[in-house]
Amino acid sequence: MNAETADPQARVLVQREGDICHVTLNRPDKLNSLDEEMVDALLAIVTSASTDGTRVMSLRGNGRNFCAGFDLGDFEDVSHGDLVLRFVRIEQLLQALYHAPFQTLAFAHGKNFGAGVDIICSCNRRMAAPGSSFRMPGLRFGLVLGSRRFAQRVGMDRARDILMRSHQFDSEEALAIGFIHQVAPVEQWDALARTARADIDALSAAASAALLRVTAPDTRAQDLADLVQSAAEPGLKDRLRAYRAKA
Repeated sequence: MNAETADPQARVLVQREGDICHVTLNRPDKLNSLDEEMVDALLAIVTSASTDGTRVMSLRGNGRNFCAGFDLGDFEDVSHGDLVLRFVRIEQLLQALYHAPFQTLAFAHGKNFGAGVDIICSCNRRMAAPGSSFRMPGLRFGLVLGSRRFAQRVGMDRARDILMRSHQFDSEEALAIGFIHQVAPVEQWDALARTARADIDALSAAASAALLRVTAPDTRAQDLADLVQSAAEPGLKDRLRAYRAKA
């Protein structure tokens, strides 16, 4: 593989293997939580890949887990408007992944939360290492993010139950409900990415993109509107403080 992002301190690392793009979240000391810089970098990578001949993109995380979700470390220091904008940018990233014209693969491990789980959910194929876990607590502080996409993956009734209880589920339950496609150890991930590439050899890039487009319900406008409405409600910081105190 050829490294495109060689700086080990970069928030996101990118490596190319032919027309496979390997993307690695690289804030292991922060459990790969999504700060503003990381979200912008990921969105730029996905946007660029849409026009550079990428056929498959794999996403994984360095360190103990894939992603611990939204980085709340400095939310007290930013305005309400800037905080809402950060959530909007995350939603734009999720939409770019979900509607990408190439295969997207998520490889999850460790404990994953919030927007990190939403990134996994936005990918076409989703794999997890044994012992992985997933939890989406956003509604506990009134944030509607990724809920419709999650319901598309696991079914409406199950999604309502999981999100209402902020239920944490492990890799085996994730497989059973259809949230992930396969439980696979890390050692198999590179081979699975190559298999995903081989699976689409029968289709041209245009045909593959068309298939992905017509099988992904386009609810982008409503998803963004629901997010903005929920995030713009007065008292967002108070709700975040209360959530963090309980957590």
